Amino acid sequence: MSTTIRVRRAAVALTAAAVLPLALAACSSDSKDSASSSETAKSDTPAATASGDAASMDKPFGTACASVPKDGAGSFDGMAKDPVATAASNNPALSTLVTAVKKAGLVDTLNSAQNITVFAPTNDAFAKIPKADLDKVLADKDQLTKILTYHVVGQKLAPQQLENGSFDTLEKSKLTTSGSGTSYKVNDTSNVVCGNVPTANATVYIVDTVLMPKS
Repeated sequence: MSTTIRVRRAAVALTAAAVLPLALAACSSDSKDSASSSETAKSDTPAATASGDAASMDKPFGTACASVPKDGAGSFDGMAKDPVATAASNNPALSTLVTAVKKAGLVDTLNSAQNITVFAPTNDAFAKIPKADLDKVLADKDQLTKILTYHVVGQKLAPQQLENGSFDTLEKSKLTTSGSGTSYKVNDTSNVVCGNVPTANATVYIVDTVLMPKS
């Protein structure tokens, strides 16, 4: 073999030896970039889910929400356009409450208030009270006003604020709330059955038991 051929072969071998590490480094870099990209995608997924869960809490929730009319003035969209007393009057499940509010002369008071929260007892909640006792309360304007204003808090409450809360009512005494997610209680006795319902001036939490202030 000639000296020239041996030199050429040695040069090729040296070139290959130099290129191989560079190729391996490039492959390693591509692999890391791919893994990094994959992990970034994975980390983005829970964040998106959490954001979605948070967004869902901006909407009404609870088992009784299914009975709210789908359209018209008594629907969620309809109630959002009216002040709270008017909005309640368009919801068939709150007709006893509306009657009580009218008897107490509180329609204008509730409709003109700003940024309040109303815990609204359903007809079934009022039905838990013996009829003779309910009739007596409905006929006593002062007592009725005391009970109804106990259901009103002078600020808008988001669901998260109900998790372990204590709030001053318009009746001048406190009520307490507890729970999490979509399950909440008021004063440990009344369940929120349809919560976070928007009206033009208030947030409404529909409850299954009438709240009674301490005398």
